[in-house]
Amino acid sequence: MPKATYSREEMKRLSSLSPFELKAEFIKLAEAQQADKPGQKGEAARTMLNAGRGNPNWVATGPREAFYALGYFALSESRRVWTADNLGGMPEKSGAGERFERFVRTHPDLPGIEMLKASFDLAVERFGFVRDDFVHEMADSMIGDNYPSPDRMLVHCEKVVRGYLQDEMFDKNPPADNLSVFATEGGTAAMCYIFDSLMKNGVLKKGDRIALMVPVFTPYLEIPELDTYGFDVVYVEASMFAENGVREWRYPTEEVAKLEDPSIKMVCLVNPSNPPSLALSQRVTDQIKEIVATSNPNLVIVTDDVYGTFVEGFRSIAADLPRNTLLVYSYSKHYGATGWRIGVIGLHDDNVIDAMIDAQPQEDKDRLSKRYGTLTLEPEKIRFIDRLVADSRQVALNHTAGLSLPQQVMMVLFSLFDMLEEGQEYKHRIRAIVNRRLDLLLEGAQMKIAEDPKRAGYYIELDLLAEAERVQGKEFADFLEQNYEPVDPLFRLAEQTSVVLLNGGGFDGPEWSVRASLANLDDLDYLQIGHHLRKIFDDYIAEWQQSKG
Repeated sequence: MPKATYSREEMKRLSSLSPFELKAEFIKLAEAQQADKPGQKGEAARTMLNAGRGNPNWVATGPREAFYALGYFALSESRRVWTADNLGGMPEKSGAGERFERFVRTHPDLPGIEMLKASFDLAVERFGFVRDDFVHEMADSMIGDNYPSPDRMLVHCEKVVRGYLQDEMFDKNPPADNLSVFATEGGTAAMCYIFDSLMKNGVLKKGDRIALMVPVFTPYLEIPELDTYGFDVVYVEASMFAENGVREWRYPTEEVAKLEDPSIKMVCLVNPSNPPSLALSQRVTDQIKEIVATSNPNLVIVTDDVYGTFVEGFRSIAADLPRNTLLVYSYSKHYGATGWRIGVIGLHDDNVIDAMIDAQPQEDKDRLSKRYGTLTLEPEKIRFIDRLVADSRQVALNHTAGLSLPQQVMMVLFSLFDMLEEGQEYKHRIRAIVNRRLDLLLEGAQMKIAEDPKRAGYYIELDLLAEAERVQGKEFADFLEQNYEPVDPLFRLAEQTSVVLLNGGGFDGPEWSVRASLANLDDLDYLQIGHHLRKIFDDYIAEWQQSKG
């Protein structure tokens, strides 16, 4: 194949963009080649294979069907109160449970009704809900005729979601202390709220030192650089290699030891990681626990655990360090629900953030009392989890804060589905999908990765320079570094094969690494991507050999 038509200077300039913005350039290249080369006679037109996006191509249908069935029941409850040509009333609580049972009996053929009943029965049994109260909260929320109350999260919704987090994020072994939950517009909103509120409450100050465990999802790299924050960032790098020269994407002890510095106020991690897609090892968790117990007791940990359900026996660091950790979770990847924008922030009631706010100088306390003084006569008693809610609406709009109630219902039905046998079967099915795609990609690329039982497999990050050295030796790896930009393989893939991958350097991984999502294309597409990647790699080998005469 020919070399990329972009010059090294052009590639270098474009590689300064966020990987998600650089991806747009790759897509333009791939689409241009599709238009210019639609395929010869008898040959199929080239299909663009965009493995740069993390949006999965599966959806959980069962809980969605239950959601729509609940909609019909909720409308019947509204029309029962008031019916007048497209006008209904607000559902009533008294007798709601009995009316739901009657609705189930009289609508046996309604799609989703059996899943809805199974979910409701499980909720009442597991959480001890009063049936009228729970059914009414669900029906009224489905109608969406009220503001969220409590604004942080509805009472029954919070209990169900907490149960889901305890099952899937804490491996059914949660800490004794209560976990309070704030429902947010996906994990992205949760990130924004956390950074903003920590600053507003003086837990973090502009220019403070924080740590990032890298490679990491790019917003965690970009937000600290904004002039609002200007943080001094320390990078904890996953730089371990196996004996055979394959990158392990694990954190050496000396890297984690950077967190011992008490000037580091916060550490952010994605667990399992994005892009390497590995859950934190127990060794690293234990080391961080020791650091918190000794040298840095007030370290705030922000853990983004959206991919946790893809690892067997996953346990969040929030379970082992509940007092120090803010847990971020989104339902988007597991349930194919990126468009729903549903996620949560979890914080245990006994936490270092509230303790640090309480220990602030009187001057800072007075400032915060003024900020939150319109909400209560005792603003100093507002917990940080509730300050997050107020800050998300600039405090003045706290009375209308909170996630849309139909979104909270969908969150509840996803959570309850997971607690059913069908939900567990679904979980194992989507794990098998990404693992199968990973195997096909590696088969096509003829590349090796480190075996790891904590691999989520939602993404894969391949270090092409390490692979070059492992297969052909250091001379070949040096040749690549000296003669090409690290993003050159990605430009070649887009231009010559219409394959779109992301640059691992944009996630603060090795510059010559590439990141592929294993969630958004058909299985055999990954075999094809692997073949294209191997061809590009072989072209480099041929160019190297030619350079030697």
